[in-house]
Amino acid sequence: MTRLVEVRTQILKQNDVVARELRKQFAEQRRFVVSMVSSPGSGKTELLQKTLEQIGQRYRVAAVVGDLATDNDADRLARSGAMVRQITTGTLCHLEAEMVREAIKPWNEQPLDFLFIENVGNLVCPSSYDLGESLRVVLFSVTEGEDKPRKYPTIFNTADATVITKIDLADAVEFDEAAARASVERVRPGMPILQVSAKTDEGMLEWIDWLAEQHQKI
Repeated sequence: MTRLVEVRTQILKQNDVVARELRKQFAEQRRFVVSMVSSPGSGKTELLQKTLEQIGQRYRVAAVVGDLATDNDADRLARSGAMVRQITTGTLCHLEAEMVREAIKPWNEQPLDFLFIENVGNLVCPSSYDLGESLRVVLFSVTEGEDKPRKYPTIFNTADATVITKIDLADAVEFDEAAARASVERVRPGMPILQVSAKTDEGMLEWIDWLAEQHQKI
């Protein structure tokens, strides 16, 4: 057990070193980097595809996407017209900073305003790995239950904003918005909360404008 703990500690320390280097690189390149984390089935890829399509009309954008085994999400995101690279993690349930650094090497000389990182669908492992991002956004859908933040407090504590997805289904699943907001507030007081439907575009303009506001801060 002691040996396993030592190895994990070393991996996390090395990840933090690479993440700091990436953050410095992104600042020098004036790239605003948004990482998106959620459980599987939250609609993360659909939201990111719509985001790339819409914010790509105003900014230079690209995305990297992590998946255990397939290129399916990268294929979907590429339909937006943005540059996309797939990271296949195999048995790992999260992305690490070194994976991101290797994936974006072909774009190092490319002018980009936004770089989006879609992490592997998981609300546990990604919380421990800094990717050098400017902003971490955690998503959960109305179909997952209002108490998601209280079940996975660590990932919400490491995030900068919450996005509630699939709000077009809110009435059908009797989603309690007040309870969901209270759940987020209980875990991370004051954290911005946005609501979107990538299917109907409800909330998309507010989401895109909010991202643009954050970009202005770099």
